[in-house]
Amino acid sequence: MEEAPAAQMSRTVLVRIRSELPSLRPSERAIAELVLADPARAATMSIGDLAEQGGTSTTSVVRFYKKVGYRGYSDLRLDLARETARESLAHNVPAEVYEDINMSDSLHDVVSKIAFNETMSIADTAQVLDVDKLAEAVAAISGSRKTDIFGVGAGGLVGQDLQQKLHRIGLTSFSWQDPHAALASAALLDGDGVAVAISHSGTTVDTVDFVAAGKAAGAVTIAVTNHADSPLGRAADIVLCTAARETPFRSGAMGSRIAQMMVVDCLFVGVHQRSYDASVSALKKTHAAVQGRKLA
Repeated sequence: MEEAPAAQMSRTVLVRIRSELPSLRPSERAIAELVLADPARAATMSIGDLAEQGGTSTTSVVRFYKKVGYRGYSDLRLDLARETARESLAHNVPAEVYEDINMSDSLHDVVSKIAFNETMSIADTAQVLDVDKLAEAVAAISGSRKTDIFGVGAGGLVGQDLQQKLHRIGLTSFSWQDPHAALASAALLDGDGVAVAISHSGTTVDTVDFVAAGKAAGAVTIAVTNHADSPLGRAADIVLCTAARETPFRSGAMGSRIAQMMVVDCLFVGVHQRSYDASVSALKKTHAAVQGRKLA
């Protein structure tokens, strides 16, 4: 891995660990989850203590820190300490905010933890989002005859938002809720079509199959996922990465959706800009069409 400046490495350490989660062995994943649950505490632990707390071996810890880009354990600890201190100062939050929600938390604690994690999901996503890949996705959708969008669960909700946005500026797009309908539509795409799949984990079978069907039909395929090196990320032509902060208590939480929504907004605005006059005209017409449905 090419070395980056210390400040940049520090800033992205937690993002990289989250991104690597799907590719880690169970023993390495146990270490990663321990670090993510309380990075400030992990920064103070010896390699032996971390291995013991994770129920694994020091060898697993070594494999873990090498997979996330570090040559030595001390470098990982230093970056964890730098990043938790930076975030605490930048956002004026105590170390406890990094912890997952627990039964003893007050509603005030719950609000603080959720607000912090969602704010950081957006900030981290803005940092890791590849603008060149975003530009490719914008060009593909702008020039497409039809865009099919598919996601399961929370990803489906984000897909609906993208479809509504594209529809309002006059682009033909469909957001599919049923996996069979999504597959059938993707199979009818061609070189002028685009298939967009949304999945936080990138391991949802239905989304991977949807992208495979779209690619087989000749369409450009786009994945919005937290893990580029996931089955979905490897299957798609273009990968737009999020950096959401999900925890065991908030699996499928707003953090992942708000990060995906940010990517969707960036994608939509990019498409909007490429046909600015026509898009503005369409938005005005659709806005005017619903004004009469509001109470005074």
